[in-house]
Amino acid sequence: MAEIRLHNLAHSYTSTPAGPEDYAIREMNHIWEQGGAYALLGPSGCGKSTLLNIISGLLSPSQGQVLFDTRVVNELTPEKRNIAQVFQFPVVYDTMTVFDNLAFPLRNQGLAEAKVHSKVQEIAEVLDLQALLNKKARNLSADEKQKVSMGRGLVRDDVSAILFDEPLTVIDPHLKWKLRRKLKQIHEQFNITMVYVTHDQLEASTFADKIAVMYGGQIVQFGTPRELFERPSHTFVGYFIGSPGMNLIEVRAEDGGVGFAGTHLALPEALQQRIAETDYRSLKVGIRPEFIHVWDEPYEEALQADVVHVEDLGTYKIMTLDLDGAALKVRLAEDKPVPQGRACISFPAQWLMVYADEYLLEAQASNEVQP
Repeated sequence: MAEIRLHNLAHSYTSTPAGPEDYAIREMNHIWEQGGAYALLGPSGCGKSTLLNIISGLLSPSQGQVLFDTRVVNELTPEKRNIAQVFQFPVVYDTMTVFDNLAFPLRNQGLAEAKVHSKVQEIAEVLDLQALLNKKARNLSADEKQKVSMGRGLVRDDVSAILFDEPLTVIDPHLKWKLRRKLKQIHEQFNITMVYVTHDQLEASTFADKIAVMYGGQIVQFGTPRELFERPSHTFVGYFIGSPGMNLIEVRAEDGGVGFAGTHLALPEALQQRIAETDYRSLKVGIRPEFIHVWDEPYEEALQADVVHVEDLGTYKIMTLDLDGAALKVRLAEDKPVPQGRACISFPAQWLMVYADEYLLEAQASNEVQP
């Protein structure tokens, strides 16, 4: 196991990058602690796989350093870094049995056959592969092959870390939840440093203790699933995490708060002061659909919004509102009455976020992403 540290790391696929837009990975400093379970979450093209391949040694960074336990490993091959990587599509030896596939990394190390047999049986039990051990890999289903591919990474005791690059893409949907739980159990059992790349927020939240959200080649927030949901530090995190994502409205500073069209939103005095002291090009407010309060009865200080559409999703409803030209999504509990025509709503102060140039603005906080 190892602590993985990225120091001033950046990467461009062009030989002479002219600006930030030419970088697949923009300069970052980040730490994954030894024995942690982490997810690297973001949309296609944000740099997730590039970053993972730099850590594993399949790709050399344009600048900066990758350190394992304070040792710079930039010049080391993947083999010498002692990394196990599980790819999006299963990598197995079709002509070998499942047992021999799992045993292959151990035999390469010269382990005694008794030890090989013991470790293979242990991993086969963890991944429910016991019944398949004598079966040729070519006769397996896609999800069975992927479990074998995972098992080859897990079977070694000496790995510095295991990197998963969207490993459940080929798995049938009804089996994904089982494997996500299984990976979590494996981490708890073996306490190996694991980094899991995915574009699926459910996969990330199920597997990881902490999630690094990537956008435009940068890690824009690193935190627990709850932190990402309740206090997104970037508008992209608010939009990307949650279903539906955070409501975001362009606003202007006003006396006592912010506003748009004919709507005024009051803000605490300390936050008003922070806005006044900040140099910005764009100012937005954000609030989660779950946190908008819908009043059953008319309320003098409530905002009045037109009900545009209601989606009944069984255990809850999603209501689309028009508030002075701004579209809002509101999540209603199953037993909550649906307003007809117009809705009386309010934004609880603790859940109303203010963003200057896409980053969260707080009365006593920095906008910098903390590793």
